[in-house]
Order: sequence, then structure tokens, then C-alpha cells
Amino acid sequence: MATVAALLKQRGHDVGGSDQNVYPPMSDFLEAEGIRTLNGYAADHITPDIDLVVVGNAISRGNAELEAVLERKLRYCSLPEVVRDYFLWGARPVVLAGTHGKTTTTSLTGWLLTHAERDPTVLVGGIALNLGAGGASYRLGAGPEFVIEGDEYDSAFFDKTAKFLKYLPEIAVIGNIEFDHADIYADLDAVRLAFRRLVNLVPRNGLLLLGADSPHAASLQAHAVSPVETFGTDVEATWRASNIRHADGITRFQVNRSGELFGEFESPLLGIHNVRNTLAAIAVGGRLGIGASTLSAGLKRFKGIKRRLETVGIRRDVTVLDDFAHHPTAVRETLAALRTGYPSRRVWAVFEPRSASSCRRVFQDDFAAAFGKADEVVIAGVFRSSLPDAERLSAEDLVADLQGRGQRARHIPEVDGIVRTIVDEHRPGDVVVLMSNGGFGGIHQKLLKALSA
Repeated sequence: MATVAALLKQRGHDVGGSDQNVYPPMSDFLEAEGIRTLNGYAADHITPDIDLVVVGNAISRGNAELEAVLERKLRYCSLPEVVRDYFLWGARPVVLAGTHGKTTTTSLTGWLLTHAERDPTVLVGGIALNLGAGGASYRLGAGPEFVIEGDEYDSAFFDKTAKFLKYLPEIAVIGNIEFDHADIYADLDAVRLAFRRLVNLVPRNGLLLLGADSPHAASLQAHAVSPVETFGTDVEATWRASNIRHADGITRFQVNRSGELFGEFESPLLGIHNVRNTLAAIAVGGRLGIGASTLSAGLKRFKGIKRRLETVGIRRDVTVLDDFAHHPTAVRETLAALRTGYPSRRVWAVFEPRSASSCRRVFQDDFAAAFGKADEVVIAGVFRSSLPDAERLSAEDLVADLQGRGQRARHIPEVDGIVRTIVDEHRPGDVVVLMSNGGFGGIHQKLLKALSA
């Protein structure tokens, strides 16, 4: 809701509602945009001058502001509805979807189109460092393309369907599909159904791009009415990356399109998963007629996204990174990327189970297998302590499972205890990655400060 508020502000619309569950970087961004935020929820925040209330999907019945909206019969809608109705009907929407990599792929695609002077509008669920002087979650352009992150999470308390079903995709990218969002999807089949519905919205003159390395994504080709292309490392992929190598912080690879050489590329992003993300963005660019040399030059200038393996500081020769990983696959891929980028350095994986899925026992075994590339594993306290014991992830059991696999792992519930442990036991050259989809109790600055003392 906060991100679309920034967009609407630029178009002169009034926006009601509040969202206190934004991460500190987004709070700073909103303040810099001159958007007033209100802490907490109160009925008197809903003032008579509000034209439209955008109800975020974290808001449920009983919320003081929502109840005031309903009682006064004020006009309200979900975030994806307002994006569609104010921006997408007259645009060429490019919807980037998948269980993992949406934010990175959206940011990459938006930047490559910007670099190619197509002047797209971009809306991404993070702070893309190429958008704006200090990074931004959006870009307003005059070109036809609207590049948007397609989230499979539900839309609002009154609409439990996926957000991306509102986005009118002309080009849709589905990079991968796994079970996630255990709080709203019963099982993998329910997740797959949501993505099949997205596939069914792509027109015959559009394009569906599917991740060839993800069996569940690739299988959607059978449900498509539109043209379909695939991308990945699979030998049958329409857009295939090969000869992948890493050196000096750069990932280099070759891209073939339908078996013919398309170009050679250099990416500042680590990890095979980011090669796939980059391939998706290149494929979109290719569909729009952008040449390989232009895409290659733009990729070299990509600055990344906040909270995606973002270096937040180096103290005492210890590199501290922030990453949004909160699903077992994301944790595994993040650590694999770090092992590639820092092959001879000790890696600390400090993980806060915070998201609605990562706090649940359904991923207990998957998390036990996800930390294999880390030298030191620290599991923080489970954030959603209100979950019933039978449903809640057990940090103690997770640590025991990791130790049973021969890994050094421990459960340290409090942030201050984690900081003390790293300060006491660090070695020069260590890499510490702090993984959470939230603020993690301010651990980033606390650790940097303690290492500086």
C-alpha cells in the first residue's frame, strides 16, 4: 500500500489508510517522498477529506480504521485493484511472477527497459537502486510498458485471490513455483491453481515466459493459449544460459535463443538463481526488440536491490550482509551464492523465522536441509509465537537436526545474544548474512556498532 501511495501521490490522488508493517528502508523512502505516515491504527485517522482508502492485505476485520471505513461507507479497494484501475488498462503490463526472485527480476527488467530508453513505468516490491537517486520502489515513465511485480499473495480481506490476477498481463513471466504462503494456501496444488489462472489471462497476442528449470512452472505450458517461451539452463529452453562462470565478483554467461547465440553477458549478481532471473529480464527485452548489446550494457550497470544480499557494512574485516530470504529454497540459494562469491571465507547464516510460512512446522525438514553451505548457523527466536505448538516451527529441533548433519548450529533467541556471540567469535574475513523478511530487531546496526567498538 505504501508503494502505490507513492505512485498515486505523483498523479494527484488522495489516499487513505495506513500501513505500519513496512521495513525501515521503506519508511525512510516514504518520508523522503513527502508521504505522511501514521503510526498505529485509530478511527480518527479516517478523515472526511479522504477520497479512496486502499486496504492492504494485512488488514482484517476488527481493525479500527477498517471498521470506520465500513461504517461510513467510504470508497475502498485493494492495492492491486487501484493499480489496475489507475494505471494498467491503458498500458502494456509486463508481470513478473514466481515463488522466488520476483523483486530481483522486476527490478532487472524495469532497469533494462529504462536503459534501452523505452521509458517504462515500474512498480516493484522493494527498493531498486537503479530507480531514483537513492533507490526507489517505482518509476513513472511515458512509454507503453508497465513492469510490475506479480505477487501470488492474496489481495485483501474481501478478496482472497492472488494480486497478480488483477494485473492484465500482456507479457507474463513465471520463473518458478513451490509451496509457500502456508497461511493462505492449503498445499502446492492450490498454489499451482493460482498460477494457472494467471496463465489463462495472457492474450493470444501476448507472451508467456516460463522457467524451464522449475518443473511446476514449465508444466504450465500445457494450459497456455498465448505463445510460450522458456528460459533457464535446461538444454531445451528457448532462452538458455550456458558457460556460466564467476570471478572477481562478476558472473559471466552465454545466452542462446532458440539454439542460436544471442549474446555474452556479465552480471554483478551472484548465484545460478540470479542467472535465471537475469535470463527472464533478457527474454522480455528480446520480445520487445531490444538488442543483445544494449541489454548487456544495461546489465553491467545494474546496482541491485536493497535487502537482496545487500552489503550493510564491513567492520574488523567482517562483511555484514542483509538478505530477504525466508523460504528454505531462498535460504539455500542465498548461501550457495555466497559460497560462490566468497569461496575461502567463513560464512555465518543468521536466520530469523518471521514470515507466515517460515514460522510454520510445515517447512521444518526443508529448513534443516537449507543451511548446508554455511559454516556457522544461528537460529533466532520464532517471530510468530502465537501459533499453536503443533503448527509452529521448532528452533530447537531445527538446531538439533543441523547438528545431526554435522553442522555448527545454535539457537539464540534474542538479538543482543546473537550480536555478542558474533562479536566474541568472529574471525577476520568472516561473512555474516542476516536473513529475515522483517527488521530483525535492528540487528544490522547493532552488529555493526558492536563490531566497531
